[in-house]
Amino acid sequence: MSTVVPGLIRGLIGACALTLSVSAFAAESGHAAEAAHAPAGPAFLKGDAKAGETKAGACAACHGPAGNSAMPAWPKLAGQGAPYTYAQLKAFKEGKRANPIMQAQAAPLSDQDMQDLAAYFAAQPAAPGVASKDAVAVAEKLYRAGNAESGVPACAACHGPTGAGNPAAGYPRVGGQHADYNTAQLTAYRKGERKAGANGQIMSEVAAKLTDEEIAALASYLNGLR
Repeated sequence: MSTVVPGLIRGLIGACALTLSVSAFAAESGHAAEAAHAPAGPAFLKGDAKAGETKAGACAACHGPAGNSAMPAWPKLAGQGAPYTYAQLKAFKEGKRANPIMQAQAAPLSDQDMQDLAAYFAAQPAAPGVASKDAVAVAEKLYRAGNAESGVPACAACHGPTGAGNPAAGYPRVGGQHADYNTAQLTAYRKGERKAGANGQIMSEVAAKLTDEEIAALASYLNGLR
């Protein structure tokens, strides 16, 4: 696994100048209470959302209508930053991110196809998820302030206080994402199975410091983050 020096992590996190505010969470009780990183795509794409809609039919089988997946193993794409979605499709197409199904789906796509699909999904409203109260108790501090003792930086520094991400920087939306998918991706980062590009390497370094309990809590917390 490539090593990312602490200074790089601090520098990139410091570049995300964010004001952290209190956000709402949907908990199991109904009371108010979302890495996947990979190579950042271009901040400004030339995708056509209307054209993307005509190309997204096959995506709905796993990712749901308008990108709101109902299956917890498959990520929601609705509301995801276009540069991030484009970067992931490109990584699948080039074999830099491994997933047999997605690699097969991305193989015939042209660069314009990927930009159009990314633009389409970015324009769709994301369906909210639900976080457990137990997860909020463990993960909220970790998400907003990190863990100085273990060296885990605040997730919000890059993903934002509401989990909306930073599209221009290629940092993905994590708020509302399925807990099962979040767990799978954080675990893949921790194992070094997903580390394409600078952002992927950073996430591998961060996830390597997370415990099983923290990953489980963050996964649920992100699902309810909005």
